[in-house]
Amino acid sequence: MDRKEILKILSDLKVLNKGHFLLTSGRHSDTYLQCAKIFQYPEYSALFAKEIVQRFSGEKIDIVIGPAIGGIIFAYEVARQLGAKAMFAEREEGVMKLRRGFEINEGDNVLVVEDVVTTGGSVKEVIEVVKNYNANVVGVACIVDRSNGKVDFGIKFESVISLDVISYESKDCPLCKEGLPVDKPGSRKFK
Repeated sequence: MDRKEILKILSDLKVLNKGHFLLTSGRHSDTYLQCAKIFQYPEYSALFAKEIVQRFSGEKIDIVIGPAIGGIIFAYEVARQLGAKAMFAEREEGVMKLRRGFEINEGDNVLVVEDVVTTGGSVKEVIEVVKNYNANVVGVACIVDRSNGKVDFGIKFESVISLDVISYESKDCPLCKEGLPVDKPGSRKFK
């Protein structure tokens, strides 16, 4: 798929939204990506997973893991196409860990996936979980890299599409200065 096709799909599915948004990071932006909407449509989940599978076709992958919640369905579909195990890590008392009886064995080759990467924080936490089991992280993949390639995991990192989404500290936000109402569509709550 080329960039134009991908952007059209994201726009048609209302994944790519314009407005004034409060991001999970606390920053403001005129663009918000709601990748969960992709997963309403198995054919698009499969299509984007296929893009990632092709980029890791030469790797031996035993497990595909993603952070809850954004990486769960994508990890499942990528794993299905690779013939690997699928699992997810989740926070318990603020710490990312494996639960629900999931097991990673020493030496397993693991691909970490996420729907959207902005700062890479959740993915880095999952990488640490995998490393704590003495497993090999073969790479990281996502549907949308909204850092435009600025996040560095120190290993192979692939995305279906990379976007340069500008964000602002709230005190510097031009949208706030225009008096536009702010929307908080993310999944994490602020204290």
